[in-house]
Amino acid sequence: MATIEECRGALGRLSDNLASAEGDVRSAAALDRSLSCHIKDLDVTFTGRLEDGRIEVRDTHDGAPREKAQIRLAMTGDDLVAMVDGELNFAKAWASGRVKLEASFRDLLQLRKLL
Repeated sequence: MATIEECRGALGRLSDNLASAEGDVRSAAALDRSLSCHIKDLDVTFTGRLEDGRIEVRDTHDGAPREKAQIRLAMTGDDLVAMVDGELNFAKAWASGRVKLEASFRDLLQLRKLL
């Protein structure tokens, strides 16, 4: 089972990947939105912002998200690490229910470019 530190590190690597992306991926990551990532098996939530093509984690707290972020993710820590490391396909994990992504319809259309 991934630790809180490994999950935070995975979010940092994801942020670096988004910042160095080009084309459609870069434009999709250029949203300015609040973000939460609930790690179900650890019952921990990372909150922050997706802005200027980077993810900035601003807070970590126990339990489910306290506020409704504009983009909400939920998954296990192992799935987060595996996705960022390229070992788990996001679209397949999302389709199978392993990963939950909630956002406005408009944001989902923009974020699909990341998939």
